[in-house]
Parts: sequence; structure tokens; C-alpha cells
Amino acid sequence: MSTNTSNGSATSGVDGLQGTALSVSFTVKDLTASIGWYRDVLGFTVSQEYERDGAVRAASMTAGSVRILLNQDDGAKGWTRVKGEGFAVQVTTEQSIDAIADRAKANGANLDLEPTDTPWGARLFRITDPDGFKLSISSPRRA
Repeated sequence: MSTNTSNGSATSGVDGLQGTALSVSFTVKDLTASIGWYRDVLGFTVSQEYERDGAVRAASMTAGSVRILLNQDDGAKGWTRVKGEGFAVQVTTEQSIDAIADRAKANGANLDLEPTDTPWGARLFRITDPDGFKLSISSPRRA
């Protein structure tokens, strides 16, 4: 049985998704370099590495409850294919945005947007990883 909701979409009588976490998976050109970038620039830690045929092929990176899975590109879709276009990942933290941005810059990263206050009450900066994946790091603005 299907019913219409106020926005015109059909439902089957089941409540909408109530997620408890969101993780992302990125396919990267150089797994070792990407692990280093997420570790050194943003402070992620390697929580698990995945091997196949004696080589590390993926790594789970964590920062608090945020998880990013990095997968080594196998080149099957071409080595020059564009990655990271059309979306951005937002990470929210209670930490100082300025301190995290300073750490990133001290470890060689260039910010796409320096720390700034937004009209919607957050302080954020933007950064792009070596493969073109875009991240916004934000926290609620302190009074």
C-alpha cells in the first residue's frame, strides 16, 4: 500500500530513514599519499587497513565518529578520470576551526576558504584533498 506525503512522494507506510552515522568511500590514485594527507593534514587516524594479494588496497580513516574509507584506484576506468566533482563532504566538530585550519596549513595544505563565520551560525573552512574531494570543516560559532 502506498500513500502520498505532503510533498507528493509515495511511501509504503514505513517511516523515513533515521540514520545514525554516515561514512564515505573515496577511490584515490595513491593510497599511501592519501593516508598521509588525511593523517597529517586533518588529524585522522588509520583504524584498519585492508590487504589483498599481499598489498594494502584500502584504509579506514577515523576522526572521532567520522569515517572515510580510502580505496586504491585500480585504473580500470582510466587514470585521468576526474574525482570529487559535484559534491562536498561536511564534517562538524566542537573543536576550534582556526586550530584545525592552522594544523592543515602547517602540514602543507592550501585552504580553498580560510576560516570564516557564516550567516547561519557556523565557523568553517574548506579544503580539497589530493584527489579533488572537497571537505568543509565546521563548528557552531561561539558567542
